[in-house]
Amino acid sequence: MDRKRNHFIFWVKLLMGISVGITGALVLFLLGYILWKGVPHITWELLSTKPSYLEDRIGILPDILNTLYIILAALVFVIPLGVGAAVYLTEYAKNKRLVSMIEYAAETLSGIPSIIYGLVGMLFFCGFLNMKTSLLAGALTLSIMNLPTVMRTTQESLKTVPVSYREGAFGLGAGKWRVIRTVVLPGCVDGVITGCILSIGRILGESAALLFTAGFAHELYGLFEGLSASGSTLTVALYVYAKEQGEFEVAFAIAAILMLLTLLINLAATLVSRHFGKRRNQ
Repeated sequence: MDRKRNHFIFWVKLLMGISVGITGALVLFLLGYILWKGVPHITWELLSTKPSYLEDRIGILPDILNTLYIILAALVFVIPLGVGAAVYLTEYAKNKRLVSMIEYAAETLSGIPSIIYGLVGMLFFCGFLNMKTSLLAGALTLSIMNLPTVMRTTQESLKTVPVSYREGAFGLGAGKWRVIRTVVLPGCVDGVITGCILSIGRILGESAALLFTAGFAHELYGLFEGLSASGSTLTVALYVYAKEQGEFEVAFAIAAILMLLTLLINLAATLVSRHFGKRRNQ
């Protein structure tokens, strides 16, 4: 019996090792191939100029700025809504059936294809609210897409704060909101920040929804002027240069930039989680 059990465990470990090896090899191949094809084409001129068809020049500075504008605008909307909803559902809501329904709705939203968000955003924000094709319409669409991520990560972080912390604060005479503001939220700030950073990664990599709502323009704008105008992000520019114009060298350069930014975002999320984890343990 023990021999069969050990034999079974051996094969399970072997299959797990093979799965890990294949997964790691695919990630390394994808990362290495994109960087190998894209990094040699990243130049200062590409990063610091806008496209000029008269001068036969390609630049992605407008796309970089548009990406930054959309990230900032989306976070302005999604962080208060997501964190506020999580605090209410975890700390205030008494109707457990209502909480379960809202959580189920959030999980359903997180599974909807992004192109459907783009279609709804185009009809509602661009059409019904008359925002037209603009970065603000794209940012609002991405806010709805990332709301379940921020809300669920914040909820799980709030649940990690021990009940004894709340009871101790209540015993000292603190009110409900004061306990949440001074005890609960500081105790789970690592999870909240991690969720926000991961939502930045999803915003950075989104293209399907923005094709319907933000547009394709490669013009330089200021922050407030740019939000009301059409503009392409890095992912949309990658699609345009690769699919519409056949500029695969530029497309691989943008892909390499996006890959490096994604690695930095994941690294930042890991470092933030470790930093606040050490502070909490101390």
